[in-house]
Amino acid sequence: MIYKQDKYNMLTVEEQGKTLVVRHISDQWGEEGFQFISRAELLHWADNFFRKEDFIGREDELEQIMSNLRSI
Repeated sequence: MIYKQDKYNMLTVEEQGKTLVVRHISDQWGEEGFQFISRAELLHWADNFFRKEDFIGREDELEQIMSNLRSI
Protein backbone atom coordinates (compact mmCIF):
# COMPACT_ATOMS: atom_id res chain seq x y z
CA MET A 1 0.00 0.00 0.00
CA ILE A 2 1.44 3.34 -1.06
CA TYR A 3 -1.12 5.56 0.60
CA LYS A 4 -4.61 5.35 2.10
CA GLN A 5 -6.65 8.36 3.09
CA ASP A 6 -9.91 6.54 3.80
CA LYS A 7 -11.69 3.47 2.45
CA TYR A 8 -12.20 5.10 -0.97
CA ASN A 9 -8.94 6.96 -1.63
CA MET A 10 -5.90 4.71 -1.87
CA LEU A 11 -3.11 3.52 -4.09
CA THR A 12 -1.67 0.00 -4.01
CA VAL A 13 1.10 -1.66 -5.99
CA GLU A 14 1.71 -5.37 -6.33
CA GLU A 15 4.13 -7.47 -8.31
CA GLN A 16 2.64 -10.00 -10.71
CA GLY A 17 5.48 -11.85 -12.36
CA LYS A 18 7.54 -9.28 -14.25
CA THR A 19 4.93 -6.52 -14.11
CA LEU A 20 3.94 -4.00 -11.45
CA VAL A 21 0.19 -3.56 -11.10
CA VAL A 22 -1.05 -0.27 -9.66
CA ARG A 23 -4.61 0.12 -8.42
CA HIS A 24 -5.80 3.64 -7.75
CA ILE A 25 -9.16 3.89 -6.01
CA SER A 26 -10.79 7.29 -5.63
CA ASP A 27 -14.21 8.48 -4.56
CA GLN A 28 -14.50 10.45 -7.83
CA TRP A 29 -13.38 7.96 -10.47
CA GLY A 30 -13.73 4.56 -8.85
CA GLU A 31 -10.96 2.04 -9.46
CA GLU A 32 -8.32 2.52 -12.13
CA GLY A 33 -5.66 -0.04 -12.94
CA PHE A 34 -2.26 0.44 -14.53
CA GLN A 35 0.44 -2.07 -15.47
CA PHE A 36 4.13 -1.27 -15.75
CA ILE A 37 6.98 -3.39 -17.03
CA SER A 38 9.70 -1.59 -15.10
CA ARG A 39 10.16 0.40 -11.93
CA ALA A 40 11.44 3.35 -13.98
CA GLU A 41 8.21 3.37 -15.98
CA LEU A 42 6.20 3.36 -12.73
CA LEU A 43 8.17 6.30 -11.33
CA HIS A 44 7.75 8.27 -14.57
CA TRP A 45 3.98 7.72 -14.37
CA ALA A 46 3.97 8.77 -10.71
CA ASP A 47 5.83 12.01 -11.49
CA ASN A 48 3.08 12.91 -13.97
CA PHE A 49 0.16 11.59 -11.90
CA PHE A 50 1.14 13.28 -8.62
CA ARG A 51 1.77 16.84 -9.77
CA LYS A 52 3.51 19.24 -7.40
CA GLU A 53 0.83 21.87 -8.07
CA ASP A 54 -1.77 19.60 -6.47
CA PHE A 55 0.25 19.29 -3.25
CA ILE A 56 0.93 22.94 -2.43
CA GLY A 57 1.11 23.14 1.35
CA ARG A 58 1.27 19.33 1.55
CA GLU A 59 4.75 18.76 0.13
CA ASP A 60 5.58 16.27 2.88
CA GLU A 61 2.64 14.10 1.79
CA LEU A 62 3.89 14.10 -1.81
CA GLU A 63 7.41 13.21 -0.69
CA GLN A 64 6.07 10.31 1.39
CA ILE A 65 4.11 8.93 -1.58
CA MET A 66 7.11 9.19 -3.89
CA SER A 67 9.38 7.66 -1.26
CA ASN A 68 7.00 4.70 -0.91
CA LEU A 69 6.99 4.23 -4.69
CA ARG A 70 10.80 4.40 -4.90
CA SER A 71 11.10 1.69 -2.25
CA ILE A 72 9.36 -0.88 -4.45
